[in-house]
Parts: sequence; structure tokens; C-alpha cells
Amino acid sequence: MIPRTLFSPDHDTFRGTVRRFIEEHVTPFHADWEKAGQVPRELWLKAGELGLLCVNAPEEYGGMGADFLYSAILVEEMARAGATGPTFYLHSDIVAPYLVDFGNEEQKRKWLPRMARGEVVVALGMSEPSGGSDVQNIRTQAIRDGDEYVINGQKVFTTNGHTADLVLLACKTDPKQKAKGVSLILVETDRPGFTRGRKLEKIGCKAQDTSELFFSDLRVPVSNLLGTEGGGFGILMTQLAGERLIQAIRAVSAAEAALEWTRTYVADRKMFGQTLADFQNTRFTLASLHAQVLAQRVFVDRCIDLHARGTLDAVDAASCKLVTTDLQFKVMDECLQLFGGWGYMWEYPIARAFADARMCRIGGGTAEVMKQIIANSLLPKPPKA
Repeated sequence: MIPRTLFSPDHDTFRGTVRRFIEEHVTPFHADWEKAGQVPRELWLKAGELGLLCVNAPEEYGGMGADFLYSAILVEEMARAGATGPTFYLHSDIVAPYLVDFGNEEQKRKWLPRMARGEVVVALGMSEPSGGSDVQNIRTQAIRDGDEYVINGQKVFTTNGHTADLVLLACKTDPKQKAKGVSLILVETDRPGFTRGRKLEKIGCKAQDTSELFFSDLRVPVSNLLGTEGGGFGILMTQLAGERLIQAIRAVSAAEAALEWTRTYVADRKMFGQTLADFQNTRFTLASLHAQVLAQRVFVDRCIDLHARGTLDAVDAASCKLVTTDLQFKVMDECLQLFGGWGYMWEYPIARAFADARMCRIGGGTAEVMKQIIANSLLPKPPKA
């Protein structure tokens, strides 16, 4: 195995803390959370107590002021454990950076320390029933009325939506414009006019809280605007490379875990007087998958390093997400096959990992959108019809 050289002894100590947290507070209860469709608030508070949330936020706002490698460690270890329920990465590494980079001083001091302690859980309201990736054409509107915005609309596929105390909402402040009409507004979920819809029943990531959200004449003060009016689309674009890298980190870490589960299983499983590991098909399948995952691990680690330095290119991030999430699903499929009938049983981690993997080719931008981004960097854009 090619040695990883990204991490310092301090990073390794943090990884040990994360592993103990998962072993003690996540793995024993995850099956119950899958049935409930969400994780308890107590888990967020415990994670905050241990300093696992918003680690990259500056210390004056409750974080550790740590580098992105700490975030990567938490994402990796959750993925290896098959712990899809605790969506700390969305809270800490997708929403929190928006506040750090674009929030005003009042917004930062009001929300970031409470987010770091796990007292406030946040969600990102982007996808709508009419589309997920086409942010320029969202329909949720926030129309200014004096010193307030009046918000009407609907969001769907909202991770943390059923738990969230605060939603960073993408909406149209100028419905006549496309990208230039998009703004980001902080919406507290205890305001009149906010309603949570269903906890959506998914084929995988069942412990992950995913909901519909409704806004009906909901009023927020203009001071809840993040950044500038009409600047929301540009703000969203600044964080997409990091969001896609997180999906890639999850994908390759989960694939590594699946290979290890499968290696252990085939070495023990008896068939026709020998173990599954003795058959050439098994050996060649695992050898091929191992080589492909190893290559993607090197690619992902390089992208982690670039992102930690603030130099990860959006096209490279799209490329990384595309190939790692495609490979993740291939690994889960071929490893599940080696488990035979047991691989189809929900009690086996490989069955849950197979179902969970399908989401990674959609979340953070679909595989088709990634291809479009990459193609646009290589070739002239086709003429509009």
C-alpha cells in the first residue's frame, strides 16, 4: 500500500478521537437511527463537546482554526464505518464556510459558536421539486418589503431538514434574473410560515435526515441576507469544489472499507471444499478493485492537499467526484456479489453500503453535471438551441 504522507501526528491523534467517538456513540445505535430516519440531537451535542464540529472555523467563532485535513479525517472515518446518518460534513464543511467567508460579524458571532457546540444544526436549502442542479432557475422567492424579506416556496431533498434550527436558503430576490437574481438568506426554522414536510424515505442513507421544507409568507429581517443581494449564485460557486471533494473522500473511503469486509469474508467462506478466496475469479476481482481504488486514493489525497492549500480547481474537483463515485458503486456491486445471498441482507454492512453508494453519484451535483463541467473545460460550449 502506498503510504499516505498528508497527516501529522496531531492529525493522527484527532483520528483516534474520531474513531473512539464512532465506536462508542455511533456504530452501536446506527441501525436504530435508520429506523427513525434521523440521528438524535444528543449526538450533535456530544460531537460539539469533543470538538468535532466546525473545526476549520476560526477560534474566535468557536472553532479550532484547524486545516481541512481535520475535516477530511472525520469524513473518512464516518464513511469507513458506514455511518451515513451523522451529516456533520454538511454542517461543518459546506454551510459553515459560507458563514466564515461571507457572513458579517454579527452573523458569525450569532451562529458559528452555537454550531460548533452542536446547539444549532444547519441545513442548506437548494434543491426544489422542479430541479436540483439548476440553481439559476430556482422558484423560491424572497421579495423585499421594507426592512424584511417575505419568502414563499418549497425545497426538497434537504439534508438535516427535519432537525435544522437554521436553513441557509437559496432563493430569488429578483425573479426576472437568472444567476444574478439568486440570494442566500439565513432562515430560522422557528419563524411563522416555516413548515417541515415529510422525512423522505430513501433507498439508502436511511439514518440521514432528508426532508421537504415549505415557506409561506415567512418574514425575515434584511439583516439575515448573507453577502449581497443577487450575489448568492457566486457565493455558492465558491464552495462547490470543496463539496464535491467531500463526496470523493466519502466514496474512496467507503470503497476501501468494502474491500476489507469482502477480503475477510471470502477468506472464511467455504464452498466446494475450499474458501471463496481460493477461486481465481475471487482473487482477480479483488485484485482489480484494489488497484483501481488505490489509484483513486492517490488522486483524492492530492486533491485534499490542494484544497487544504486553497488551490483545488473546480474542474479537477468535478473530475475527482466523477471517477471516485462511479468506482465506489462498482466496488459495492462486485463486492456484494462475492457475499452471495448474504450480500442482499440488510444486516450485512455491504448491503447498506451498496444502497448508500448510489446517492454519491447524485449528491453535490450529478455525474452528468460533472461531465458537463469537465467537457466545458475541454471543448467550446455547443450553441444554444
